[in-house]
Amino acid sequence: MARIRKQIVAGSDVITLDRSPVQEHFVTLTPQGDETPESLFHRAGEVVHQIGGQVVSVEVLGMSAADRKALPQLMQAVDGSGLAVGWVENTRADNLCGVHIWLLEGTPITRVKLGDAVVGSIFEDDCGRCCRLVGLLPTDVSANRTEQTSEIFAQMETALRDLGMVWSDVYRTWFYNHDILDWYGEFNAVRTDLFHARKVFDGVVPASTGIGGGNAIDAALVAGLVALQPKSEDVRIFQVDSPLQSSARDYGSSFSRAVEVACLDHRRLYVSGTASIDKAGNTIFLDDCRSQVAKTMEVVQAILESREMGWGDVNRALAYFKRAQDAPFLAAYRQENDLPRFPVIVAENDVCRHDLLFEIEIDAVKAN
Repeated sequence: MARIRKQIVAGSDVITLDRSPVQEHFVTLTPQGDETPESLFHRAGEVVHQIGGQVVSVEVLGMSAADRKALPQLMQAVDGSGLAVGWVENTRADNLCGVHIWLLEGTPITRVKLGDAVVGSIFEDDCGRCCRLVGLLPTDVSANRTEQTSEIFAQMETALRDLGMVWSDVYRTWFYNHDILDWYGEFNAVRTDLFHARKVFDGVVPASTGIGGGNAIDAALVAGLVALQPKSEDVRIFQVDSPLQSSARDYGSSFSRAVEVACLDHRRLYVSGTASIDKAGNTIFLDDCRSQVAKTMEVVQAILESREMGWGDVNRALAYFKRAQDAPFLAAYRQENDLPRFPVIVAENDVCRHDLLFEIEIDAVKAN
C-alpha cells in the first residue's frame, strides 16, 4: 500500500511517496528572505543528508549567470558523483529562485552517461524502469538554434537507445529556450518533425514545458525528460485532456495538456506548462497578470479535479512570471481561494508568447 507523507526539513517542503521498501522524496527549497544561493545550496545538502537515499535529479530555477560560481558547491553539497543538474537562469530578480531534488530509497540508481558526461539516472521499481534525463546541453554552441535543437533530440534518442528505451516510453519533457520569444516556432517545427518521424503522435504525446531561460554555457536551450517502461499491463500511461482548453496541437505545439501514470497503488499526474489560453488557443486577459494567474490556476484545478485530485496532492510546482514584480499575484490567489499548502518555486522567465505573463506546471501524486 502506498502512503503520502509531508514534512518540513531544514525549511524545505518534503513530500514522500512511501511504497515500502521503495520511498521517493520530492524536495522543494526556496530562499528564506534574502538568503544567498550559497546558503540555499548548503541547506539543500542538509536536507539530502537528513533524509538519506540517492539523488535521482536536481533542478535549479531562476539563478543568474553570476551564480554559476556556486554550482560546484551545490553539487558537492547534495551529491559527490558528478550528477547532472538542470540549471535554468534568469536574473534572480527579487530573489525568485529555487531548487527541486528528487530522492530515492530502497532500489539502486544507475547514472546515465553520454560519453563521459553524466546526463541522468535510471532505476527500477514495481512499476517499471524509470529514466530521468536532466540538464541536456548542445555540445556546439556556435551552431544555429535549429541545429542545437536537433542535437538535443539526438542526445535524447541516443541515451534512450543505450538503455533499451524508445520515444514511446517518454511521457514528460522540459525545454528551456534562451530568448524563446525569438524562435519558439522554429523550435516547435523541429520537435513536430521528429515526433512525426518517430510516430510519437500514434501513442502518448508527452506532457511538456517550453519556457524561456538561460543556461550555464549560453547554449540555445537546455532540456530534460522522464521515460518509463512499465513492468505489466497494470501500469497505464495515458494522456489527460484539459476540460477548459483544447489540444495544444490545434495551434502548432506538440505536447499533451497532461499525462497520468497509473500504478496499482498510486497515480501520478503531470500537468504541462499551462497559461491563460482559451479553447480557441487565444491568449486572454491581455496586460492583466492578476486575471491571467486566476485563469491559469482555474485551468490547472479543472485538470486536477478531472482526475479526482486537488492542490493538496501537488508534490512539485514551478511557476514562471514574465515580470518579477507580478509574483505576489500567485500568493494572493492562493490565499484568497484558501488553497492548501503545496510546494512551488517561483521564477522570472519569459513565457512562449509575448502576451503571456504567467505559466505554471505541476506534478501531483495520490495513493490509491
